[in-house]
Amino acid sequence: MKNQPANHLTSFADHLTAQYGEPGTPAREEFEEGFEAFKLGAMLQELRKERGLTQAQLAEKCGTTKTYISRIENDASDIRLSTLMRIIREGLGGHLKLSVE
Repeated sequence: MKNQPANHLTSFADHLTAQYGEPGTPAREEFEEGFEAFKLGAMLQELRKERGLTQAQLAEKCGTTKTYISRIENDASDIRLSTLMRIIREGLGGHLKLSVE
């Protein structure tokens, strides 16, 4: 594949705008919310694996089901804050910190 000159590069932000619209539009907001859910699921999966736990083991430690853990990790489930805190505290031995930007 031939290298394109630098002036033909598209920034990630420009790509998102072209694909989903300007920030604040309904399509862009839907994408952003979905991406945040994806990041949360990926983070939980990474922490679980770092601690050497299976989904079933994590579920047992925090009082939920393997299916629910799988749904969170694969971005197919909304998660309540109280449940997230329990998974992190009881299942993963961590503390949840939130920030607003």
